[in-house]
Amino acid sequence: MRTHGNGADGLAVARGTRERSRLDVDHSRKIAQRARIRCLTVTAESHFGHLGPDFSAIDILTVLYGSVMASRSFNDPLRDRFVLSKGHAALALYSVLIELGLWDEDMLLDYGRSGGLLGGHPSSSIVGIETCTGALGHGLPFATGAAAAASANGSRHRTFVLLGDGELQEGSNWEAAMFASARRLGDLTAIVDRNGLQQGRGTEQVNPLGPLADKWRAFGWDVEEIDGHDHGAIFDGLARGGRSTQPRCLIAMTKKGKGVSFMEGNAAWHHKLPSPAEAAQALEELSR
Repeated sequence: MRTHGNGADGLAVARGTRERSRLDVDHSRKIAQRARIRCLTVTAESHFGHLGPDFSAIDILTVLYGSVMASRSFNDPLRDRFVLSKGHAALALYSVLIELGLWDEDMLLDYGRSGGLLGGHPSSSIVGIETCTGALGHGLPFATGAAAAASANGSRHRTFVLLGDGELQEGSNWEAAMFASARRLGDLTAIVDRNGLQQGRGTEQVNPLGPLADKWRAFGWDVEEIDGHDHGAIFDGLARGGRSTQPRCLIAMTKKGKGVSFMEGNAAWHHKLPSPAEAAQALEELSR
């Protein structure tokens, strides 16, 4: 297993000099599309995965790791930190890290297999993964604690956490949100993957979250709603964080199963596995 400090295909630049160009955005989209194809092929081969949540999060992860997070070394103590709270989208994270050249392709060879290196949820035993996640509602509290520790130590690195909207039904998130605001953790950014669906049905059918932006604002956060598949909007929203003492929340409006017609907006694809015919159709659509 090898991870890399510098990816040949990466987009990251040093803090303070981040500028977006059309070329960067186009390149970023291509990386995201390759990551979707990798997710699809690995899921089809391993018979294991969560394609719907993977596809809604990939654009966010691509921009975050490719263009926003400072330092491309996982061993740099001043690196920005990322926590994947919606841990079932682990394959999206793995695929993005590979497409950016931060991980080797062979790390996915035994994905999802007994005794394999990478499982269906992130493990901190792997270089590049900050903490284990999967039990929903734990990522934001962990990220908040990490940001508080950084603040206490005088470090100015940023901490990012990606949350599913369904997991915001967990009360632990709101305890962490209250704490982060009270401690003025301006270097903490929460990104909500707002695809409107959780396992089985819509979030508003299970336990309504709206008005979501107003809830975060009431807890003292700086909030912005963005298109979670627009790489330019994602970059701009993330780059605006860390400039005040308010923690920042980006509500990224996304589509579960983004990029594949029969998966988009379909709750069944939270954990459904594609048949050979469905995998072939999905690959054809993603390859256009």
